Amino acid sequence: MNAPAHPVAAPLPDDAAWDAYVAAHPDATPFHTRAWCEAITRATGHKHHLIAQRDAAGQIVGLLPLHHVRSPLFGQALVASGFAVGGGLLADSPEIAAVLADAAIDLAGSLGVPSIELRGGSLPEGWPIEEGVYAGFARDLASDEEAELLAIPRKQRAEVRKALASDLKVTVGTDEAHRADHYRVYATSVRNLGTPVFPKTLFSHVLDAFGPDADILNVRNDREVVASVLSLYWRGTVMPYWGGGLASARSLRANEMMYFALMNHARSRGCTRFDFGRSKLGTGPYSYKKNWGFEPEALTYARWLAEGETPRDTNPTSAKYRLQVDLWKKLPLWAANRIGPLIARGLG
Repeated sequence: MNAPAHPVAAPLPDDAAWDAYVAAHPDATPFHTRAWCEAITRATGHKHHLIAQRDAAGQIVGLLPLHHVRSPLFGQALVASGFAVGGGLLADSPEIAAVLADAAIDLAGSLGVPSIELRGGSLPEGWPIEEGVYAGFARDLASDEEAELLAIPRKQRAEVRKALASDLKVTVGTDEAHRADHYRVYATSVRNLGTPVFPKTLFSHVLDAFGPDADILNVRNDREVVASVLSLYWRGTVMPYWGGGLASARSLRANEMMYFALMNHARSRGCTRFDFGRSKLGTGPYSYKKNWGFEPEALTYARWLAEGETPRDTNPTSAKYRLQVDLWKKLPLWAANRIGPLIARGLG
């Protein structure tokens, strides 16, 4: 393949070329898309840079979308991609991926950014590797609702059956009512975990950017929505991405209702696979997903650091943030929702 020596570290003149390359590449994720990158920039202000490699005929043969994440608390980094669990180098060959990685280092140098974080894709040779921190959970959906129940281990299946026998109601939509309930529930959930919530506009911009390929599923008792999840749909896979529940959701088994209903809803849309997302090893969410019968698959990330620099620490389970997490759990919700987005937009 006759590719130019230097990729273009700038937005493509023709955005359709970006869209077309991602649509055609078998390893692409929603986090490589222009829709995702532009939504993150609109919601957070973090500028995105697209490094693209073209061949002699002018056709794209590799690309790397990066967000320039800046935070007074956590420092700055080029992240592929911002607020994503995947992304990274997308190329037609390892040689092209290596050229893109070198171009990313050049871009970091020109911007004065001390690190680059790749959350998936090819791992550049010589870059420090992060492993043993996260695992992903995904499996095929069963052929129908009863088969799906039988695919769940016995103990968890019993909890799902109890949820199905309850008076909980499920709705799916993207209207303002669904968005408002989702943010209220999600913000409460992460505050209870001691984590700052993302800006409300992040969810709206992603929903708007993905159109029919994203929605919200809400679970309601007789008074209010108690569990909610915003999902992405990508190449026959449903990805529950931002979800949570109120304190009452556990006793109501609303989370069991939510995820099982999402499996059925996704199947009705033609999906054949359920991606439960990533979780940190040894955490409650990690165990919860295993209880559903999902097997963990180790995730490996790569990070480049300028000489003398140390990695950003954005892990809320880090001992460094233990006191802050404990204090955050005690904040009134209104205060957490006002302060949280100012902090969380710097996590990237």
